[in-house]
Amino acid sequence: MKNSTQRALQLNALSFSVLMAIGYPVLAEEAPATDRKTGESVERIAVVGSRAAPRSVGESPVPVDIIGSEEFTKNGATDMNDLMGKVVPSYNVNAQPISDAATLVRPANMRGLAPDHTLVLVNGKRRHRASVIAFQGAGISDGAQGPDISVIPAIALKQVEVLRDGAAAQYGSDAIAGVINFQLKDSAEGGELEFRSGQYYEGDGTLSQVAGNIGLPLSANGFANFSFQYRAQDDTSRSVQRDDAAALQAAGNADVPDPAQIWGTPETKSDLTLFFNAGLDLNDHQKAYMFGNWARRNVEGGFFYRNPSNRSGVYSNDGGATPLVGDLTGDMSGNCAGMTIAEAMASDVCFVFNEMFPGGFTPRFGGIVTDSSLVAGVKGDMASGLSYDFTASYGRNESDFYIKNTVNASLGPETPTTFDPGKYVEMERGLNLDFDYLGFDTWSLAAGLEYRRETFEIYNGDPYSFEIGPLASQGFGIGSNGFPGFKPEDSGSWSRGNAAVYLDVEKELSNDLLVTGAVRYEHYDDFGSTTNGKLSAIWSINDNFSLRSAASTGFRAPTVGQNNVRNVTTAFGPNGLEDQATLPPTNPISVQKGGKPLDPEKSVNLSFGGVYNANNFFLTVDYFHIKLKDRITQTSPLTLTDEDKAALVSQGILDASSFSAVRYFTNDFDTTTQGIDLVATYTPEWLDGSSFSLAYNWTETTVDKFNPDNISASKVKALEESLPHHKGSLTYNQALTADLRAMVRLNYYGAYWEDHLGSDGELPIDVSSAFTVDAELGYDINDDWNVSVGAQNLLDTYPDDNPWAGVAGAKYPITSPYGFNGGFYYGRVTYRF
Repeated sequence: MKNSTQRALQLNALSFSVLMAIGYPVLAEEAPATDRKTGESVERIAVVGSRAAPRSVGESPVPVDIIGSEEFTKNGATDMNDLMGKVVPSYNVNAQPISDAATLVRPANMRGLAPDHTLVLVNGKRRHRASVIAFQGAGISDGAQGPDISVIPAIALKQVEVLRDGAAAQYGSDAIAGVINFQLKDSAEGGELEFRSGQYYEGDGTLSQVAGNIGLPLSANGFANFSFQYRAQDDTSRSVQRDDAAALQAAGNADVPDPAQIWGTPETKSDLTLFFNAGLDLNDHQKAYMFGNWARRNVEGGFFYRNPSNRSGVYSNDGGATPLVGDLTGDMSGNCAGMTIAEAMASDVCFVFNEMFPGGFTPRFGGIVTDSSLVAGVKGDMASGLSYDFTASYGRNESDFYIKNTVNASLGPETPTTFDPGKYVEMERGLNLDFDYLGFDTWSLAAGLEYRRETFEIYNGDPYSFEIGPLASQGFGIGSNGFPGFKPEDSGSWSRGNAAVYLDVEKELSNDLLVTGAVRYEHYDDFGSTTNGKLSAIWSINDNFSLRSAASTGFRAPTVGQNNVRNVTTAFGPNGLEDQATLPPTNPISVQKGGKPLDPEKSVNLSFGGVYNANNFFLTVDYFHIKLKDRITQTSPLTLTDEDKAALVSQGILDASSFSAVRYFTNDFDTTTQGIDLVATYTPEWLDGSSFSLAYNWTETTVDKFNPDNISASKVKALEESLPHHKGSLTYNQALTADLRAMVRLNYYGAYWEDHLGSDGELPIDVSSAFTVDAELGYDINDDWNVSVGAQNLLDTYPDDNPWAGVAGAKYPITSPYGFNGGFYYGRVTYRF
């Protein structure tokens, strides 16, 4: 048997790969962390990357980064998505203004791939995905349905582990870009309260937050740890008046709002989240555990402005040449056709929406996201050396939408202006039984069984949100304008089950060389079976330098939501604003345009790299190469001709007349994504109390093949260019005195391309690279109280001005990876007990 250090160097048998890389932001924490209360060293242990046994980051041969909870507190941001974007260079997220349901659950991208290409775990167990599907995801995230990590409060976390390697052979579907594991606090004593407030330099976006954590004993042999966070944040506006709205004002229309359309961070009206984590030693060899959460968030943002002269289906159907006048007589005997707006407004039997909204209107869209989960299990070890872990899990995410300051135009003057369009619900239930055995001399084994059932539900909206009113036959739009409600025939519940079995083996070929392998078989109810594997190895050349490499196959199953979702959104198309329907690929409208059932995505992951560690200096460089086939995305908007609509209406699909275009999910393109992660940390002896860390990522995606009938050239460009190819940060931490410390971080964001407003390349923006600076100063008043002040984007850096600002009023490119709100200052008071 080898000693404990050599044993910890073993790579888990979760891979059919030849590994050789190493982590980045957390390997910056190669030195043990320090407990702030006791001053004692705390070794960082990673759970992901090995089924056999957790191991320290410094000894792990898998590329795992560990981010301590203290790294999340040194930020002005409070949303977990924004925090991850600060500490993980390959992680990108933006504000998502005017983005339908994606406003509620923002999509994020790791290693240049879609949100659902990254598997999310909590305490090592799979996290359920969100009910929201990102219909407007700036190309790269279109149609993605990933987990909602924004419900996880930073104060509940002990650490975050990021496995940067293809891991579908280890963990199953979604683990193509990597795995993120959120480890909850497990202390049985102590706690803290945190009060935070901040505001953007321009005086808006005011944040108020209170958070707390407490650890309690659960008898003499266990713990119960509880956390909460409540926050609210005002919206922001970085808008200019639209050209068309300005022209209306210049012509004397005093009812036009200014700005007519608001571009900014949506308002978080309320955001409450609760987490708990508990464990109990049943005896010397067996432990029970349970953890879960409940969260509720209310977010509201704006939509596109409806121009009172030319908005299709409301004010005019010929671009403003003639007004859309409704005949209220029932038999259309009012002779309203051809009237001017003034004539219609003077008539008792004719109607124009200028009577209700003479200056046009801008809908307000929002939703209440409710998230809950419960995971319980028991684990233990036997005298034979065999360990087991049995887990049952349940997760549910609900998005209940609302829209106001809008109309169901087909109802004419009887329309309400506030609607409940319905809701989406995602539910997941799972059972896991895992075993591992370390009883052999140079071998380790792990195996397991898993069953998971996923359900997606659509609940119809209130009748007014989808009703076909009396003016529909006269050309007025059907349903709540901007986000029509789900009809009863759209509602339903769809489920799918899948079962999996995996086997992992690892073998020490010598004191310096470890090889591991893994294979996983999964069967799905809807599309059948898939088998994936991984092979990996690590070679320690000397005490300071190691090499490792990996090769694996992977997959991502299409979600039940992607197979069955229905949504109508207003977006820019070739003819300006239009209603675009996203429908299941098997819907008759989709089938008419080439839709067919979805297949799983398939990937091949390769990586290699090296690590150097000596004399307070730590350096890692890793290259990765991900080949992804049959990628799932939404098609580009496919125009519905008058002939298409007529054919569909004849089949009884009456609402087809309201759609300008249709989109559906399809496996219609292949990509290659490659990149480099570089991390260096240095703790100089000549500058007491200081540390420097450099983290850099280069990622580039190439579309290898696509169907030009469904995927436009601009979408290809968005997939390749909409994220910065280069992103990095240089952080300097300094303990000025025993009680006073400072942090300064220089962030770099490379150039990128924006298809502004999803205009299919009609409004392109080449956005320049940029640097931003974050800074924080913290002071310990005593052992219990701490105060900190800081600024995010200290120098108030904005992206380039938007050359198309007059089109829809956005002053800056809206997909900026560092936002477009400018500098944000904040203060924080923490009490620890």
